[in-house]
Amino acid sequence: MSVQERKARDRAVRERLIVATARELAEQQGWDAVTTRRLAERIEYSQPVLYSHFRGKREIIGAVALEGAAEMAVAVRAAASAANSPRERVAALARAYLDFAERNPAVYDALFQLDGGLAYAQEDTPEPLKDAFAALMESLGEVAGDGVHPGLFTEVFWASLHGLATLTRAGRLLPEDAAQRVELLVDRLAVL
Repeated sequence: MSVQERKARDRAVRERLIVATARELAEQQGWDAVTTRRLAERIEYSQPVLYSHFRGKREIIGAVALEGAAEMAVAVRAAASAANSPRERVAALARAYLDFAERNPAVYDALFQLDGGLAYAQEDTPEPLKDAFAALMESLGEVAGDGVHPGLFTEVFWASLHGLATLTRAGRLLPEDAAQRVELLVDRLAVL
């Protein structure tokens, strides 16, 4: 291995460590606790080393969001692929999405609440974000209904899921009705 290859590998390892540490800290204490000073202390590198990878917290949030988008796409696809009918796929997708949001609140915030400097719904949208949307559309497109654009239907269904995730997390919805909400969403929005 050449010196340049080793340096590139070491840089990639440091970058993954920064992102993993930021994510861990945010999940434990919230995003307000994620500062470059605290990250530098935790990973035992200087702040200038952090700044050589990320210009600041915004870019770190963006990196966590991209990692989270990839994980969410995997979770949604796995849940949908285990189902046997369009209705079961949509219900499984909805549950997987809501479970992801509940299990990973800081990542979910990085994806959908915080400014990570990422472009959404544009030509320059990063691939992991496009793939996460595609993972939703793969199952939702088949239940959009005649004359309804699959992408538009996916946006509306996704917005509904996001609303449920956000309101549930804020304690605005009764937790015991979560399964009924998914069933109602699937039954009323999807053309099955």
